[in-house]
Amino acid sequence: MTTFTTMLAVTSAAGLVTALGAVPVFFRARVTHRTYDAALGLAAGLMIAASVFGLVIPGLESGSLTAVMSGLFVGGFALLGGNYLIPHLHAQYREWIPEGGATGEDAVAMDFPAADPVADATDGAAASAAATTGDAEGTAAVAEAAETTGDAERESTLRKALLIGGAITLHNAPEGLAIGVAFASGLDEVALVLAIVIGLQNVPDGFAFAVPMAETGMSSGRVLWYTALSGFVPQVVASAFGFWLVGLSTGLFPVASGFAAGAMLAVVFRELIPSSHGHGHADAATAAFLVGFVLLVVVDAVVTV
Repeated sequence: MTTFTTMLAVTSAAGLVTALGAVPVFFRARVTHRTYDAALGLAAGLMIAASVFGLVIPGLESGSLTAVMSGLFVGGFALLGGNYLIPHLHAQYREWIPEGGATGEDAVAMDFPAADPVADATDGAAASAAATTGDAEGTAAVAEAAETTGDAERESTLRKALLIGGAITLHNAPEGLAIGVAFASGLDEVALVLAIVIGLQNVPDGFAFAVPMAETGMSSGRVLWYTALSGFVPQVVASAFGFWLVGLSTGLFPVASGFAAGAMLAVVFRELIPSSHGHGHADAATAAFLVGFVLLVVVDAVVTV
């Protein structure tokens, strides 16, 4: 099996692992926010360690500091640019949580985002119709408004799933690039470690994508299929590009490794960490982050011995 074929097989496996995140949909099981946030924290720790020990350090050993750091800046800012150009959703802080002596009254005094304006407007129209028309006509108006609400909710949910898919694409592209760069540079052990890390990180990504897709009424089989594709396609395409890029010239490895590391670091700080701190379980996410970082360092040390 050629190196390129091996790279495609490994990257494909890491991408398809995303489908595991859709498994709870089959059983209509719920994953607690604590578990989800801890999974994201673990993935963040793994990815930061992988960026440093799997990409930056090997890049410095093969090239100059300037080349690696230049690639890192370009990769990081490319990811930030993608955030502006590609429509997608990522988690925001959903509530004010008092800490360090602050009280619940302090939190209540803060303003919260308004409720869904589409749902509010529809509900208001239904109530108004029922109040200003006869009983029969009001009932029909309420039923029609309810149907409109259901359609709007399904459309909103589908759009949410597609926007989350955009975020997953932004995540997976630099990860696939990192695997391709490592394989093309002869760092097979590093590439395998990166693939394992990325596969672990893809599971919570898949869950975030599958849940809103399932809420649209789509069959579980299709949800599983689309979730798998959301990880498989961007990672395989990006890994092939990274492999081809380094194949042009071995001298491009320091820049390419820096680029992949910068993009992965940007993903962690722009997406994973904020997403893991939006439900009040920051301590669990932080502890999992430390576990992930240490775990990757230990695995890397064992593999490279």
